[in-house]
Amino acid sequence: MWIGVVGYGVFTTISIIIIPRMFPQLKWYYVIVAYIFAPSLAFCNAFGAGLTDINMAYNYGKVALFLLATVTGKENGVVAALVGCGLIKSVISVSCNLMQDFKTAHCTRTSPRAMFVCQVVGTAMGCICCPLSFFLFYKAFDVGNPHGEFKAPYALIYRNMAVIGVQGFSALPRHCLQLCFGFFAFAIGTNMLRDFSPKKIGKWMPLPMVMAVPFLVGAYFAIDMCTGSLVVFVLHKLNSKKAELMVPAIASGLICGEGLWTLPAAILALAKINPPICMKFVTS
Repeated sequence: MWIGVVGYGVFTTISIIIIPRMFPQLKWYYVIVAYIFAPSLAFCNAFGAGLTDINMAYNYGKVALFLLATVTGKENGVVAALVGCGLIKSVISVSCNLMQDFKTAHCTRTSPRAMFVCQVVGTAMGCICCPLSFFLFYKAFDVGNPHGEFKAPYALIYRNMAVIGVQGFSALPRHCLQLCFGFFAFAIGTNMLRDFSPKKIGKWMPLPMVMAVPFLVGAYFAIDMCTGSLVVFVLHKLNSKKAELMVPAIASGLICGEGLWTLPAAILALAKINPPICMKFVTS
């Protein structure tokens, strides 16, 4: 316990000194308030993740984002809210991941001390690898371009939420709020219909969460999901019992393969090497 308390105090002090220097819009006393409330929120998130296996750190960060945007005012509100949101989200997410790793260690009968040491080493590596990975992407690809490959949709969403927190709903486009209410009602209704209908009917109801993802990250994600769903359908038709074991393994392999290809793709992009693809459209 004393290691955790002392470590939290040391890193809080470092953050209070460094973060306001990096982002002057976020005052030092807001950093103190964030670190005061973060442990209780982290406990709630870790407990909820243990029950549901879902990390809700992003939603806790959104609450902090709106509060800071409202309090800090129009001049500094957007930047201060985004930095405060990232601060709260990081603390809450790391604690949740640590508890999930302890759960994995318990299932595999790994020493908790060894698990904790590995977590410290991994966090230290992340402090070096993550900025390098970010700048590799930033230099190799057009990150943030809405028409590019890496659109960074969450960056736009979080910034717009900060703008709404500062300016109110007047910052939204026309009828945006009405559309939000309408699709919110559609999502609730679809979920209720899926849960309370007979199984034969409910299984054909679409999942609103899955429908929402392509709108955020682009249509290519929908193609990936459609291809994956087709593979799952074929596996279940061939051997339903074997499919239950095979589907997670195949999905993990595809995700890892796409992730591993990102590094060679970044190197090729830095070298200005484009795929040898030529396409031409002619009239009928």
